[in-house]
Amino acid sequence: MDAGEGLADWLRLTLIPGIGGETQRKLLAAFGLPETVFAASPTALRQVIGDRQVTLLRDTDNAEAIARALDWAATPGQCILTLADADYPQALLEIPDPPTLLYVRGRVELLNRPALAIVGSRCPTAQGERDAQGFAAAFAQAGLVIVSGLALGIDAAAHRGALSVGGDTVAFLGTGIDRIYPARNLELAHEIGARGAIVSELPLGTPVS
Repeated sequence: MDAGEGLADWLRLTLIPGIGGETQRKLLAAFGLPETVFAASPTALRQVIGDRQVTLLRDTDNAEAIARALDWAATPGQCILTLADADYPQALLEIPDPPTLLYVRGRVELLNRPALAIVGSRCPTAQGERDAQGFAAAFAQAGLVIVSGLALGIDAAAHRGALSVGGDTVAFLGTGIDRIYPARNLELAHEIGARGAIVSELPLGTPVS
């Protein structure tokens, strides 16, 4: 989605502290697009969410955070996908709680390709790390996108295995996409962002929890 008014409304909805994914989905199910949510009357909103959440929805000023996110999405190779976008991963739509937004750096088309997740210990044995890299390389050569979490150990080995054979890999982060963790994997993250994709459902600046 282009960084414009429509995306700004999605960001406004998702960047309100205290309005989580479940509440966002309730509002979208009841009213449709975010612009319709914000145009709804307090009475209509209270039929879907509580008084406190209605106040947060109507009174929170998150314009600065919206502007930062729009600037980030305007950078070539970076985008923010919404639930309404055709490029949104279709497999996520089948789960009960799909993220309302996804921040993506890299090749968006990989998110709808056949994929295999490989995750594991952050402190594997040397043999375990070699095996993870070997399995990832083999599956990547077979045409699967290797998905992992960029953590130390098995996750990093899986990403490296895919990259070592010119395969495709996607890293899902537990931080904002502008905060790579752990720092030891920063170079690997840059390579994944250039050749594969990095994805986060969390707002920019979100630290490791």
